[in-house]
Amino acid sequence: MTGQRLSLGKKGEEIARRHLERQGYKILAANYRTRNGEIDLIARDGATLVFIEVKTRMQDRFGSPFEALSNKKCRSISKVALEYLLSHGGLEQPARFDVVSVLPGEEMEVEVLRNAFDLCYP
Repeated sequence: MTGQRLSLGKKGEEIARRHLERQGYKILAANYRTRNGEIDLIARDGATLVFIEVKTRMQDRFGSPFEALSNKKCRSISKVALEYLLSHGGLEQPARFDVVSVLPGEEMEVEVLRNAFDLCYP
């Protein structure tokens, strides 16, 4: 991944973080990484634990950021989420997967898709 794309991704994650905090989410972890992959943000939304993937694009000419979420990525996020739940004693609590689309520019566009996908573990 190029330095420019990494920088855009980090900027998008920070924008998403601030947006989510304004929406009442309490951020618990950022860039949570295991051998199975990474989750951009882990947060609480009330009593629900939320695993969040942030998708940032400079423009949506080739599709929305939401369309960039592959089945493979959903499986990876699911595996990491299960590891997080096991290591933090949280298998009994409600949890969901959200995706945040960030389109930076003159008019910042941030959109949260709640319950974007179900747990998908092979």
